[in-house]
Amino acid sequence: MKKVFLGSLFLLCMGGTAMAQQHYCVIDSKYILEKMSDYKDAQGKLDNLSKAWQEEIDTKMAEVDKMYKSYQAEKPMLSDDMRNKRQDEIISKEKAAKDLQKQRFGYEGDLFKKRQEFVKPIQDRVFNAVQKLCTSKGFDMALDKAGGVTLFYADPKLDKSEDVLKILGINK
Repeated sequence: MKKVFLGSLFLLCMGGTAMAQQHYCVIDSKYILEKMSDYKDAQGKLDNLSKAWQEEIDTKMAEVDKMYKSYQAEKPMLSDDMRNKRQDEIISKEKAAKDLQKQRFGYEGDLFKKRQEFVKPIQDRVFNAVQKLCTSKGFDMALDKAGGVTLFYADPKLDKSEDVLKILGINK
């Protein structure tokens, strides 16, 4: 029993030593992307598309609102058949506007697809540059301080964002 315990303790200590010997670096992908003119252009295109699509949806919703207000004003003078017909028209227009909104901005909608088209190749270039940096400098892993992982502190000498920019051919 004592041998098993000592053996386990030895393995645990060796594992801790191996972890301490891992080399890692920290990058800031947000900082890197902001330095890339391609990324800024892609973001500008996405912003313009988003704005145009939102205006299109707002116009359709304003039409629905106008139809509804007109219906409310004329409602007392309409027959039951006419009321039902107008209600159906309003509901149909509103549904079309919401469907368009979902098509443009929904999960895997047009904006998502355009983001994949414009931004993904740029992100792939950054990923490849980070991978190249890690293999050339002998880092076992790279942590992104801009990502979803919470990084409370990183020594600035570990930040290799500038090296990634050099690999990408981007100077300050």
